[in-house]
Amino acid sequence: MNDLSWLSARPIAHRGLHDMNRTAWENTLSAFARAIERNYAIECDVNLSADGVPIVIHDSELKRLTGVDGFVWQRTAAELGAMRIGGTADHPPTLQEMLDFVAGRVPLVIELKGVAGHDEGLVEEVGKLLKSYRGKAAIMSFDHWLLRDFSRHAPGIPAGLTALGSNQADIEAHFSMLAHDVSFVSYCLADMPNRFVDFVRGRLAMPVITWTVRDEAAVAKTYALAEQMTFEGFLPDEAANV
Repeated sequence: MNDLSWLSARPIAHRGLHDMNRTAWENTLSAFARAIERNYAIECDVNLSADGVPIVIHDSELKRLTGVDGFVWQRTAAELGAMRIGGTADHPPTLQEMLDFVAGRVPLVIELKGVAGHDEGLVEEVGKLLKSYRGKAAIMSFDHWLLRDFSRHAPGIPAGLTALGSNQADIEAHFSMLAHDVSFVSYCLADMPNRFVDFVRGRLAMPVITWTVRDEAAVAKTYALAEQMTFEGFLPDEAANV
């Protein structure tokens, strides 16, 4: 297994170091600049545009973030680039724009967002971009159909399972994905501890990062049960438990 110590070396800013969408909105170059300034790793989300370009945006539906009706997969990259996030000067960046902007200054954890029937080529396009990227980067997904393509279309890039739940069906589904070259896990802190996380950490020595940490109690829980956290709404370096 490749050395993934960089993945857990610093807290990971959830969708960048936004300010809960007051002035610096999630998944924007402004939020990424703030994370870089404080040397936090960055988590971001990627959807696929109508013309097959990976776009850094969380929701597949555009309304909450841009005020525009419709879906990311219905619009071209150029059309999305002309939109504004939350009425700010920021637009939804392409993944290439983000990579060029970050330029290896902090690690990236990129979550691929599947939309059944509208995400063909997402893994392949992200894999192509990261193949030539010089910085530290990992990919992950909730969506098992995407994760199954990681080793084929993004070989050599650390791949993670994003997961939640603690019931038997959830846990068994997560175990089934360990056959697909998973090298880390991003797990919902509210559903920890559980036997899947215990197994991947204890038996497989696989790093686990938590989501989403929003207060100091959650910081303490994270470091008792996992290697690192994905956080928002506060600055971990100013929290007493870090």
